[in-house]
Amino acid sequence: MATSEKNILNRLYFVAGCMFLLALIIAYKLVAIQVFQGAEYRELAVTSTEKMVTIPATRGNLYAEDGSLLATSQIKYDIRWDAIAPSKDNFNENIVALSKGLSEVLGKPQSYYENRLRKARSTKNRYLFIARKLGYADYVKIKSLPLFNKGQFRGGIIVEEHTEREHPLEKMAERTVGYERQDDSGYYTRVGLEGAYGYYLRGKEGRRLKQKIAKGEWKPLGIGNVVEPRDGYDVISTIDVNIQDVAHNALLTSLEKYQADHGCVVVMETKTGEIKAISNLGRTKEGKYYERLNYAVGEAHEPGSTFKLMSMVAALEDKVIDSSTVFDTENGRVKFYDRTAIDSKRGGYGKITAAKAFELSSNTAFAKMINDNYASDPEKFVKRLFNMGLNDQLGLEIKGEGKPNFPYPGDKNWYGTTLPWMAFGYGVELTPLQTLTFYNAIANDGEMVKPRFIKEVKEWDQTIETFDKEVINSRIASQETINVVKEMMKKTVERGTARNIYSKEFSMAGKTGTCQTEYWIEAGRYISSFAGYFPADEPKYSCIVVVNKPKKSIGFYGNVVAAPVFKEIAQKIYSDTPVVDEIALPADNASSITNDFQKYYANVNKSHKTIPNVKGMPGMDAVALLENLGLKVNFRGSGKVKSQSIKAGDKIEKNKTITLQLS
Repeated sequence: MATSEKNILNRLYFVAGCMFLLALIIAYKLVAIQVFQGAEYRELAVTSTEKMVTIPATRGNLYAEDGSLLATSQIKYDIRWDAIAPSKDNFNENIVALSKGLSEVLGKPQSYYENRLRKARSTKNRYLFIARKLGYADYVKIKSLPLFNKGQFRGGIIVEEHTEREHPLEKMAERTVGYERQDDSGYYTRVGLEGAYGYYLRGKEGRRLKQKIAKGEWKPLGIGNVVEPRDGYDVISTIDVNIQDVAHNALLTSLEKYQADHGCVVVMETKTGEIKAISNLGRTKEGKYYERLNYAVGEAHEPGSTFKLMSMVAALEDKVIDSSTVFDTENGRVKFYDRTAIDSKRGGYGKITAAKAFELSSNTAFAKMINDNYASDPEKFVKRLFNMGLNDQLGLEIKGEGKPNFPYPGDKNWYGTTLPWMAFGYGVELTPLQTLTFYNAIANDGEMVKPRFIKEVKEWDQTIETFDKEVINSRIASQETINVVKEMMKKTVERGTARNIYSKEFSMAGKTGTCQTEYWIEAGRYISSFAGYFPADEPKYSCIVVVNKPKKSIGFYGNVVAAPVFKEIAQKIYSDTPVVDEIALPADNASSITNDFQKYYANVNKSHKTIPNVKGMPGMDAVALLENLGLKVNFRGSGKVKSQSIKAGDKIEKNKTITLQLS
């Protein structure tokens, strides 16, 4: 009996000892957690229940010079459905009405939506896709449908809101407008104006502290933890939507007619360097054209005969020739070492002056002109070109500018034929915009200005920064030389290679270009171009047209493929562009309306019960205004509103269609 009691006591002592030891361990752990690991666990507790979330800034708008929108941010809505959330009674009571409503808003048959919703219910799908990228008006309609109007927890509707960048002009100037995208690692891809001026447009993100509450939801925590975002500034570009529309369609017509691979057009204001239009179109496998790459800025290639202007200016400046110097084109074929310079006219042009050689674009005459006068010192010719700024990039804010490429005497790629071939634009490389900048300098009496894409940066109606004319070279050549080559370019259109675009009513000056390209791949590939300015006597705009690889059997010479595009642009700018009448707004609104659409909309939309007069407004602004009044809007053209199908003052009928004709 004593032994049994002793065993029981030993067991009690052992259990008590274990419990005491466990208590010591627990006490030690508590002290360790509080003293040594307390900060770590407190931080873990906070991070699991609190988080700092980013408040995205609204990206600024990109405008054309007349206030038309080129790029803007719009909120879009994705709708999904949690099939488990509604009760059985709610589901059965509303499924038919919900399916009918979805059909009316989204367009598919009622049966399609009813079957999908019932299937999702049976499979307990908690994230059924309903619609993507809805505008605000459609989002409100869907949100108010039976069942969905009961909210997320009783109706199951899941709304995901995100901001998308919209281009109201759609594909026109798409590559120039561009984009700015940030990947998961934080790296930005920047293209076009959006990328170049993203610093102004993107704004600055804000921050807000949120706390986790029931059902995985997060709510804002206090007001002292908020750093408000700063919305992006608005950027006003130099683009003229009317000129852009003309340039785009003129280029597209030529590309389609000659089944070319790609092409570009740039229109620049002579005095300021402001780019009024820039269109870049590439061909798909299906034969359609779209804004694929910014060829005007990024594609450096052999310019061909448009480079003869540079050669002529160099020779005149160095006074190795004058406009009356005579060159013998022989039979239209002149051999230099193992290569032969060939004129487009069989048999050549005989003996002609330098001025005539320019008008007729004689390769043999130009090869002789440069080779005869610079063969003993080719470095002199190349340095003259460099002194005029031809070897330098323009320093554009738009990313991806192509680099000029010139051979230099002594380089491994300098041969006996390099100099004469440079004379008519082979062996050198320039982008279309670099070529145009030189032509613009001739039109501008020798002052070379940097191409400019934006005018100013604004925050609402307050100007933050302005961008003025930037001079690259105050004088690329003497006034005497400038006057001589101006006359040559004018005569080129009147009686030279571009005489097919001559008009008695309207003066133009310029130079055609036809350059064989990729001849090592396939014969018969050409680059057709025309560069010049208008009017010829008092230039206001310069313009270059480049069409790459037109189908040879249809046409490939610069005067046939590219020059007519130039003429159409020039004549439409000065002859066919409609004048938009200024329409006086009602007196109670007119004094306070500004060019800023948001302020305009807030003003005129207060008491609209009738159709507003939108004539003279930028087209995209008018579309936004009318759609927000519940109308469906169709429009034709681009630019400002020329006419509207429903007259101002008529009663507004929801969902009625109004058609706008833009200029």
